[in-house]
Amino acid sequence: MRTLFIAMTVAVLGGGQAAAQQPDSTSADGAAPARELGGRFTPRFRRPAVRGRLVQDTVPQAAPVRTAGAYMNIGFVALSDFGWSTESDVGALQRGDHDPHVRGFTIPNAEISLDGAVDPYFKGFSNIVYKLDKNGETGVELEEVYFLTTSLPANLQLKGGQFFAEFGRQNPQHPHAWAFVDQPLVLNRIFGPEGLRSQGARISWLVPTSFYTEAMVSVMNSAGGTAWSFRSDESAEIHGGIPDERAVERLQDFLVVPRIATSIDLSDTQTLLLGASAAFGPNSSGPRARTRIYGGDVYWKWKSATAAQGFPFLSMQTEVLYRRYDAAERVSADDPNATLIAETLSDRGFYSQVLWGIKPRIVAGLRGEFAGGNDAAFDSELRADRFRFSPNLTWYPTEFSKFRIQYNYDHRKGIGSDHSLWMQFEFLLGAHASHKF
Repeated sequence: MRTLFIAMTVAVLGGGQAAAQQPDSTSADGAAPARELGGRFTPRFRRPAVRGRLVQDTVPQAAPVRTAGAYMNIGFVALSDFGWSTESDVGALQRGDHDPHVRGFTIPNAEISLDGAVDPYFKGFSNIVYKLDKNGETGVELEEVYFLTTSLPANLQLKGGQFFAEFGRQNPQHPHAWAFVDQPLVLNRIFGPEGLRSQGARISWLVPTSFYTEAMVSVMNSAGGTAWSFRSDESAEIHGGIPDERAVERLQDFLVVPRIATSIDLSDTQTLLLGASAAFGPNSSGPRARTRIYGGDVYWKWKSATAAQGFPFLSMQTEVLYRRYDAAERVSADDPNATLIAETLSDRGFYSQVLWGIKPRIVAGLRGEFAGGNDAAFDSELRADRFRFSPNLTWYPTEFSKFRIQYNYDHRKGIGSDHSLWMQFEFLLGAHASHKF
């Protein structure tokens, strides 16, 4: 840990000097980063001039100099939650990795972000996350680290490393960008506590139309806890069997995530975004078992023609997901002498939320959501029908802090109803990369 802090100190000192020389992704008046319609930013660079002449091999050459457009932004954002629930086992209600964990205080996310221009051809991004579990123990994870190309022809862009799969609207977002305290039920049900992310590559194409349209496909590893519905060691919580240790032997053993999204300006004050996503890959219930996930998302926003600082506004967002999980015949994880039949597990759900920007720095929100699954040989509480209703209110003292209060009404089939009240505070230090519109 001491080594990590020393490395980060060096990075901050070096990166701060680079960021001071070049403008970062925040606006000129110091406001929060502007949102980008397509999430794509491709700065123009000039190739460095070649100076000097050839020297003898015995004379050491000077280190290559980065272009004048190179920069690095460093940011730190932290979330802290406080609240109470009628359910003493808060984790039974709040299953997201960055949700409140206990009655009382929780630190679900503290994130160090680095982003910058590598050279005229690539940009780099990294997110290192610290979090405290319900026992107060610190966890550290390399949440994302990837590169983006900036100069490919034909409106193409390549992304490579570890990153959140671009499935729907919320899955690629970090917790500080969420409009609510917790992860939607259907995303937790289908993508697991940490969302869908893995190591891989993504190619995208900005379609040359008069309105924004982007098509992309990611090919990623299908193993690990962040590939919850696929070759995850934790998949017994879905199908109830002993996970099969599948190796990567062919292309079908990878996770493939295609997506297409488009944006239409309905008027000078209204914008509509539509998206469709899917994810296909193997699961660990058996040697040939597979999972297929489909999703659709809609986002609409109205902003007054006389808006001040972006207010007033009204936005609506809905995501619908469906998972078809082919569970093979498998040995029960609870009873090694029992065998579970081959079957198809179907899960579906949605969330729909409305945000009303009442006046500068005050936003009211309302979210309704449902997640459910079909009957199966393995009776899992994680697949039982659930409904949740959540109003909230958020106040932004500045662009770098926020206070949020949220009430949750939860109903779990066969268990009953619970009530929770959560308060959240967030602060941001330094720069932070802009988020998609």
